[in-house]
Amino acid sequence: MAAGLEAQSAPSAAEQIAAATLALPKEMRDGAGVMGYRTAGKLELLRPVKNGMLCLADDPAEEQFHVSCYADSMEPFMARGRSLRAQGVKGAQVDTVRFAEVKSGKIKMPTAPAALYQIFAQSYDAATGAVKGGRSLFVVYVPFATAATTGLSTVPSDSKPWLMLPGTPKAHIMFSVSM
Repeated sequence: MAAGLEAQSAPSAAEQIAAATLALPKEMRDGAGVMGYRTAGKLELLRPVKNGMLCLADDPAEEQFHVSCYADSMEPFMARGRSLRAQGVKGAQVDTVRFAEVKSGKIKMPTAPAALYQIFAQSYDAATGAVKGGRSLFVVYVPFATAATTGLSTVPSDSKPWLMLPGTPKAHIMFSVSM
């Protein structure tokens, strides 16, 4: 958390929705649900999901701009990660706990592929809708997928899709913006 930003007030719900949905293709933005901040530090639903996609607004307490949108079938897994981080669980331990909970049946993973779109940036100008110094990330979650089940390489690449974290609940196909 950046110094002095703890008390920063959140943008309006409309501004948060507009910024959060920027990660999605234009044709998907209007139906996406959005979770954002009416109260500092408390993520809550600003708009319900109508098209299967849920977006998280930028946290005004963070220095960098970051928004993400994902298939709402991933929400139990994602929500558990947020909960663990809020409890002080750090780094790889978050996935260790979540993976164990998936294995035990406590967290249900989607049975169909689930997309995730993100934007990381230095800043965002709500008045113009411009992202400064941004980069996008696109993945498709395929829980428990492997190179053998997908035919995808597990070697990172900037020119072709590849499978990250194969064989785990968090297995996903990575796509480069340069493709």
